Amino acid sequence: MSLAATAFVVLVLVTGHSALRTVGRSLRRAAAAVGLLSPSSGATPLDPAAFAPGACVAFAPTHGDRRQTVFLDAGHGGIDPGGIGTTEAGTTIDEARVNLSIELDTMAILRAQGYRVVVSRTKNSTVVRLGPGETDQGVLSLQGAHDDVAARDVCANLARADVLVGIYMDAGASPDDSGSVSIYDADRPFAQDNLRLASLLQEDVLSAMNRQGWQIPDDGVEPDTGFGSSVGDPAEGGLAAAAAQYDHLLLIGPSMAGYFTTPSEMPGAVLEPLYLTDPFEGSIAASAPDQHVIAGGIAQAVEQYLAPPAPRSTAARA
Repeated sequence: MSLAATAFVVLVLVTGHSALRTVGRSLRRAAAAVGLLSPSSGATPLDPAAFAPGACVAFAPTHGDRRQTVFLDAGHGGIDPGGIGTTEAGTTIDEARVNLSIELDTMAILRAQGYRVVVSRTKNSTVVRLGPGETDQGVLSLQGAHDDVAARDVCANLARADVLVGIYMDAGASPDDSGSVSIYDADRPFAQDNLRLASLLQEDVLSAMNRQGWQIPDDGVEPDTGFGSSVGDPAEGGLAAAAAQYDHLLLIGPSMAGYFTTPSEMPGAVLEPLYLTDPFEGSIAASAPDQHVIAGGIAQAVEQYLAPPAPRSTAARA
């Protein structure tokens, strides 16, 4: 018997069937993660030399083939945990791991619906292969944070994705901050498509969550100005000054000379469905079944967005 199986049996004997269900889910997820990049999984790393191991991986459909590609980005990762929160039980959770779980759940749903899915990462890692100047005392430097997000756009473009969805979580200064928000960029050539995707994500994910009785507040659909993905000090000059001037989310924003030259080439939006710093919402974010609820809402929004327009009736054409 494996060490994991032995631990599973001991825990069940000690704590009963509730533990069996919880640990069973954890073991199934662990097993899925181990086999995610196996030859039989349908996984194809798009450019292993350009990205961190396990990053920028394409997955073929598991049922049918709609001949459309969805790019999913699990925000943060590796030495960048993103936002930190606490559940009602007092467990500390980090955004990077929550985002990854939801991304992988969404990927599985969309593959079963016939989509090719490309994910920014398949494990708790950065997307970019970190090099000199991209870390500072064990955390991402400003250059590293910039390059890690930019690598996600490079991956989406390399994938020739039809749509991009960024999966992130929110964090607030107060534990009373709560709610779901979807973000789009209004300054891209495909701004109306961005808005439509963000609106579908907000509606479908919020509805999926609140059908569970969670009563998550609707914080709306917002343009990305003011949500800037980098923090910089103009007085420092160079990249820091450019970052301070870039008033967009780097993942979905436009190019800017001297700062960002590889923007995404397809409509996209960023979803932040929960606040990790709200203990109630943080508990939802940390729960595997509840993560699957969010993933289902994302998949529904993507399917609605990519669905061909309904044919006009004969009467309408006349």
